[in-house]
Amino acid sequence: MSIEIPIKLLHEAEGHILTIHTKTNEIYRGKLIEAEDNMNCRLEGVIQTQKDGSTAILNNVYLRGSSIAYFVFPEMLRNAPMFKNLEKPTKGQGIGMGVGRQAQRQAKATYQKK
Repeated sequence: MSIEIPIKLLHEAEGHILTIHTKTNEIYRGKLIEAEDNMNCRLEGVIQTQKDGSTAILNNVYLRGSSIAYFVFPEMLRNAPMFKNLEKPTKGQGIGMGVGRQAQRQAKATYQKK
């Protein structure tokens, strides 16, 4: 199984400060120390903002991936190397294993004869 872009981006964010919003409407902002493929995250130097707006400063926090609603990544990760491969192909380069129109017409004509 291959690792897709969101997980790669999460691993790329290790060592950076990011914000995590949980499904219970709590906000955690701190330095991402470790991220797992199932989005479990360990943060250091965290400021936790609860639903009622009160804040707490925590040394270490471990968040389970299933409790995370979304991440707010630093702007500098927009230039991460993994996004270079997502550029649109130039003319003449296709994506996938498509067949030409002539082959499609021949297959359709063969099918209709039967």
